[in-house]
Amino acid sequence: MSHDGVGLRAVLRSAAFLTAGALAVPLLAGCGSDEKPSRPSAAQDIALAARDKVAEGGTLKWAVDAVPETLNTFQADADTGTTRVAQAVLPSMFRLDATGRPVANPAYLESAKVIETEPRQVVLYKLNQQAVWSDGREIGAADFVAQWRALSGKNTAYWTARNAGYDRIAKIERGASDLQVRVTFSRPYADWKSLFSPLYPKDVMGTPDAFNDGARRKLTVTAGPFKVEKVDTAKKDVVLTRNPRWWGKPAKLNEIVLHAVDRDKRAAALADGSVDLADVDPAEADRIALASRGQGTGTPLQGSGKTSAKKMRSWALAHGFDSDEVQVGQKKLRKAVTRYLKQQDELRAFTVRKSLEPAYTQLALNGAGGPLADQRVRQAVARALDRRELARLVLTPLGLPADPVGSHLALSGQDAYTDSSGVLGSQDTKEAQALLADAGWVPGGPVKAPKKAEKAAGSENGSGDQEKKSDGGKEGEYIVGEDDKGTRREKGDEGDEGGKHLAQDGRQYTGNGGAPGAYAPQGTAAPAGAVTGPLAKDGKALALRFVLPSGPGSDTLNTVALRISAMLEKVGIRTTITKVSDESYFKDHIASGDYDLALYSWPSSAFPATDARPIYAKPVAAADGSVNVEQNFTRVGTDQVDQLFDEAAATLDQDEERDLIRKADSRIWAVAGSIPLYQRPQLVGVRKSLVNAGAFGFQTPVYEDMGFLKKGVTAGASPSGH
Repeated sequence: MSHDGVGLRAVLRSAAFLTAGALAVPLLAGCGSDEKPSRPSAAQDIALAARDKVAEGGTLKWAVDAVPETLNTFQADADTGTTRVAQAVLPSMFRLDATGRPVANPAYLESAKVIETEPRQVVLYKLNQQAVWSDGREIGAADFVAQWRALSGKNTAYWTARNAGYDRIAKIERGASDLQVRVTFSRPYADWKSLFSPLYPKDVMGTPDAFNDGARRKLTVTAGPFKVEKVDTAKKDVVLTRNPRWWGKPAKLNEIVLHAVDRDKRAAALADGSVDLADVDPAEADRIALASRGQGTGTPLQGSGKTSAKKMRSWALAHGFDSDEVQVGQKKLRKAVTRYLKQQDELRAFTVRKSLEPAYTQLALNGAGGPLADQRVRQAVARALDRRELARLVLTPLGLPADPVGSHLALSGQDAYTDSSGVLGSQDTKEAQALLADAGWVPGGPVKAPKKAEKAAGSENGSGDQEKKSDGGKEGEYIVGEDDKGTRREKGDEGDEGGKHLAQDGRQYTGNGGAPGAYAPQGTAAPAGAVTGPLAKDGKALALRFVLPSGPGSDTLNTVALRISAMLEKVGIRTTITKVSDESYFKDHIASGDYDLALYSWPSSAFPATDARPIYAKPVAAADGSVNVEQNFTRVGTDQVDQLFDEAAATLDQDEERDLIRKADSRIWAVAGSIPLYQRPQLVGVRKSLVNAGAFGFQTPVYEDMGFLKKGVTAGASPSGH
């Protein structure tokens, strides 16, 4: 999970690892249906170039959010950097292709297939005879056995984030030769291709101590085109160098350096040469595009005479400077503008490659209590939303396809994708109002003054932010529709500053900024057509608390939230937007249930029966009165959805699995705990000479093909047309 900046990735380990992509090799088994598969909404954009056009040598400096806390992808604090390292240095039996489908990785596999189904499912892996670890030992059954035992969940001394799939294995044994591995399952497992990707050496998986601590800051034994040279926390670098024992096509680059750079400093890092490749937000993408086109040469520093402070401030604001940056003396502002112009000159060597991430942003509705505990109210919220308008708000200015996402469990291009949003129906104000009326919420009803502010529905830590009544909210809050008293307040963040993001897409999914303006100005009237007077029931007004992050990269979410609030106002639902610190957003609000509405993202998975089940599983009450929600932070679930996931995971018929996943998605739409909005934009600032890298979309980077063009050579046209 992630908001546009932070997320939870360890629980979706296989999805996060595989989402990076795949080699262009055929599927082991194609879809058996005659149904025409969907296509990705946007193609990848990586400046694809043949290897003979790529120069030998060089160092690629690649921005990541932070130096990884661990190099073990199966631990809870693994993040995007962990994934990047694992993809470059470790075996993976399967990867994803450009459409998000798993394919065999020929560097490690000659074949892998189900050879028996009765009495038990047996998968036979035939390994590439050249595949060896960097210490010279062959990759074999011993490594598979060690990883299974570590991740099976039977030994609690292993601090694993998740055991899905490995807990279904009954035994692993050597096949007819050392190059064959037989995996026997205790019960059928549809998503067997998700296993052993990545595969760690038995040195890492063999003992709890080695698993828990041995691979956090080093990986001594690897088996990819690169190896881990060092992790330098002082310089914020992870240095990968060529693996001399790599048997495949040799890496073009000498080194890949993963360098930690804050999200809001990416354009400056590109300009000063700190990095060659970086995910950027829309504002920085605009800067790079402007510089790349050679535009924007007019400056307030040109010409004779002194530039007035007013003119310089106006120019600075028009070029993306924050308001507090321009409220300085003229001398300091002149230095800042000079620095900006120098950076723009350096940014001419870069371009923006763009696609759509294999992840989508959703509106989460906390169904644990309050008005949203009623399915009719949640459905009314969904019917009030114009999802296409929201997708256009985010994606159209970026030149990306603006189709709303129609599934919780797959994205366009993936086998399981179909648009099931029709189960709820499209935007319809009258239908939304009818659902609210049926639930007992009527306009003009008596409203009792609350004795004290109430925390958001479902809060499990009792630390909900206190809200003031009808004064525009406290710091960090804005009550949408309050046009007589509403006061915009932005300084200060709500919530505990402690804690740490459980990182993903980035990305982890790492965040994207967007159009400025999270709040309507003071005095803004309620939207035209809005219900006059609040809806009320049992003396309480229908008001929801909309919690958002406040850090760098959150502008897009703020803009989307304000538009959603305006849509809800039209049907009589009032919202209070509360901004909290990035550090507390997930830990203290989403995970603990201290919110009514929230925006965050989930990565798409090639294995939804496995990876999506914890996100939509029905919460289970424990004997001590606590509730186990797994990753279902909306706390909305049904036994039927759980059963469909279980059936999908247990069938070996691909068509049946796909149909069961689609049925599960239809029922998830019906209960309206989460509303998919749009596929996340993927914007990457890239040095123009760098090829086979950029906006990868679904596909895993092919690290050995990345590099810089030979002098005098040009790459072919981008497949995405950007």
